[in-house]
Amino acid sequence: MASQAFYLIVSIIVLLSAIVVSGSGSVGINYGRVANNLPSPEKVVELLKSQGINKVKLYDTDATVLTALADSGITVVVALPNELLSSTAADQSFADNWVEANITKFYPKTKIEAIAVGNEVFVDPANTTKYLVPAMKNIHASLVKSKLDSAIKISSPIAFSALKTSYPSSAGSFKPELIEPVIKPMLDFLKQTGSYLMVNAYPFFAYTANSDQISLDYALFKENPGVVDSGNGLKYSSLFEAQIDAVFAAMSAIQYDDVKMVVTETGWPSMGDQDEKGASESNAASYNGNLVRKVLTGNGTPLRPQDPLNVYLFALFNENQKPGPTSERNYGLFYPNEQKVYTIPLTKEEAKTGESTPVNTNTSLAPVAGEVSKAKVGQTWCVANEKADEKKLQAALDYACGEGEADCSPIQPGATCYNPNTLEAHASYAFNSYYQKNTRATGTCEFGGAAYVVTQRPTYGNCEFPTGH
Repeated sequence: MASQAFYLIVSIIVLLSAIVVSGSGSVGINYGRVANNLPSPEKVVELLKSQGINKVKLYDTDATVLTALADSGITVVVALPNELLSSTAADQSFADNWVEANITKFYPKTKIEAIAVGNEVFVDPANTTKYLVPAMKNIHASLVKSKLDSAIKISSPIAFSALKTSYPSSAGSFKPELIEPVIKPMLDFLKQTGSYLMVNAYPFFAYTANSDQISLDYALFKENPGVVDSGNGLKYSSLFEAQIDAVFAAMSAIQYDDVKMVVTETGWPSMGDQDEKGASESNAASYNGNLVRKVLTGNGTPLRPQDPLNVYLFALFNENQKPGPTSERNYGLFYPNEQKVYTIPLTKEEAKTGESTPVNTNTSLAPVAGEVSKAKVGQTWCVANEKADEKKLQAALDYACGEGEADCSPIQPGATCYNPNTLEAHASYAFNSYYQKNTRATGTCEFGGAAYVVTQRPTYGNCEFPTGH
């Protein structure tokens, strides 16, 4: 009897240990390289290891980076860029060659665990949505040929804007026009291959656009009264969890409850323009630090408490060549000289103690303001790139006025901004309308290189461009 009791106790301890382990998630980081002053990939790998970071997500398959990550013990998510989606979808041999050159060449010395096929494809101005699932299937078929399909998952990061409704969380739903053409086929594919949905979620965007309605403490995981979901009665103490559960609810609404999720981007900028409320070092430290503690020491969300949260922080470095508002260049945990912008825990041991705080007062390490910060009250506009060829400009203009739902009525014949009747002037007006409508969010003034951000209000003839206010 004593022996049986001993084994029963041991079994219970093992079971409880398994529950604790399953309740904690993982923290990785996005290693973006849109900058001209970053350390070498070899130094970056040493930095990652010194900070206890063992998961990294890339935006390409750069050979020097993948080579530097070989034998490092760091698991890697790589990406097939949006501009290759159409070729990958149309030609299996193209997919085979891409996998051979960018995956099998480096695996297993470089621990590639997933391929992000495209990034936020639904908001890609090049309108590549229709190629997404066929491209994912062709890449998977290539992995099958290489016998890597069980080792490497395939998914695609979607922007939070793929949701039509996100409040309350229980009412979460995808945009109707996306459901049948791409959401359901993608979720079917993820389910069949045992993969997971990649989601990019930024409470910062929701807060800065609605700071009069959203508590900053709620956005930063700080002590707050919480928000009760009127639909299911669950209480939320953070905007991040509410956003994630809105995506789960959207999946549930179309009968995909059993697909897992990884948050492939989330973060908070340490600096922004004057109209980017909440962008500061202290708030960035609070958001990222409290999120890490939640992920590494807590359970899942109110709707999925047993599902561990797995997140990739955005981003490793401040990237000085990123276009757009000042915030875009100030999401990094580190300056390019490898010094911390602020201190947060990155491992489970660190997460149990200590505060998340700004650390730098040295002006030589100032955040990257760039030209955008010179704009009056932080305003920015989007205009056409005069160097882009006419076909690209026309295609981008058609997208902005069509699927992009920009307000193009002022550039119709006889309207206030029809003159000057040039492709560049009309495209600029349409691009800016799309940019402002999307609250100047990341990637909304790119149009495949056909547009860029300016800090002085554009004028064409008697037409003055509006802001988002």
